[in-house]
Amino acid sequence: MKLLTGLVMCGIIVNVSGAGAADLPSVERGQKLFASDKLGTSGKSCATCHKDGKELNVASTTSDVDLAGIINGCIAGPLKGKPLDPESSDMKSLLQYLKSIAVTGK
Repeated sequence: MKLLTGLVMCGIIVNVSGAGAADLPSVERGQKLFASDKLGTSGKSCATCHKDGKELNVASTTSDVDLAGIINGCIAGPLKGKPLDPESSDMKSLLQYLKSIAVTGK
């Protein structure tokens, strides 16, 4: 019985830790959000207007706070969506992605 209880607890710990890892901000997650039309209801994505990172070089010199405001302006405006919490994993992922493409010039 103790072995079964131990295995169940290990499974719960692994499952919970795996769920947390999926919520961590990442460049890859930001790239998916950038290309997704799920940030709004207009059927558009960030990539619709900013194909190949068009006009995003300024991201490398813009503070995260200001850039989050710009992103939310696009989400609320052209994308017709609900602005993201600036502290959310989705926003942090978008910030990481934009900074990465601004630096590489993509």
